[in-house]
Amino acid sequence: MNTIANFLKTPYRAGAIRLSIGTLFVLVVASVILLPEFLAPENLSNLLAQSTVLVISALGQTFVILTGGLDVSVGSIISVTTTIMTLDMPEVVRVVLCIAVAIAFGLANGYGVARLNVHPIIMTLATMGIGQGLALIILPIPGGKVPDWLSASVAGSVGPVPNSLLWLIAATVVAAWMLYRRPFGLYLFASGGNDFNARMNGVPVERTVIKAYILSALFACAAGMFLAGRLASGDPKGGATFGIESVTAAALGGVHLAGGIGSILGTVAGAAILGIVNNVMNLANVSAFLQSVVKGLLLLALVVSQRRKTIGL
Repeated sequence: MNTIANFLKTPYRAGAIRLSIGTLFVLVVASVILLPEFLAPENLSNLLAQSTVLVISALGQTFVILTGGLDVSVGSIISVTTTIMTLDMPEVVRVVLCIAVAIAFGLANGYGVARLNVHPIIMTLATMGIGQGLALIILPIPGGKVPDWLSASVAGSVGPVPNSLLWLIAATVVAAWMLYRRPFGLYLFASGGNDFNARMNGVPVERTVIKAYILSALFACAAGMFLAGRLASGDPKGGATFGIESVTAAALGGVHLAGGIGSILGTVAGAAILGIVNNVMNLANVSAFLQSVVKGLLLLALVVSQRRKTIGL
């Protein structure tokens, strides 16, 4: 265990975080210069609200990627959550049901990957399909009504601070606490860095992987609640894009898709980069189809460029 602890003290485990923050700075400056409307209060408010869902889901995705896996079911969990919050039942029951469903999806994903040795993409693709179908069964078309307190918690503010920023900060603090202040975080880095050595040093690799997928699902649930509050309704396809975008955001933040390298701050920076890219393309009236092409090419470029020797291993 001492060997693993010593390894994790090196700065390389954080990935290319400086590059991510530098890229974010350059992107913001370029956006301000090229698009004056970027700094409009309405646009900044919209950017923050849009990015919050992405940040929360990407933080959960980070736990899974650090183990060397991927969770493409994130988007369907977000969608299911928005639909459950519109059900005609007591509000507390809706929240509890959302959490229970998220845990069930996370447990299924984790058990399938860790115990049944199903490839992470295959396993989470299966649960993604199940989740999407469940969302459409609950709410075939967008609509319904979520609790007023949920909408208020998203749209309001505490003094000059928007509630959406408070959601983002809360999710970031929880993720950072889990990763840096709990043994679980150490186990994540160790499992993703070299699972064989981790086992030899007493790390409960399988249990760690299962917990990572459960956390990913719970963060997706939180993102879904935020989205439901923002829409003030449910949308069975509202989270469709976040499965891939959460992976892209984490990769942009220096989280290595092979596992074992990454940071919470990097993921937040990566999500901010992708959020700004989305926002700028909308301001520039880029078609939705071309936006999908751009984001697909971006993810491909990240996968190709992520070589261990370039980020410290």
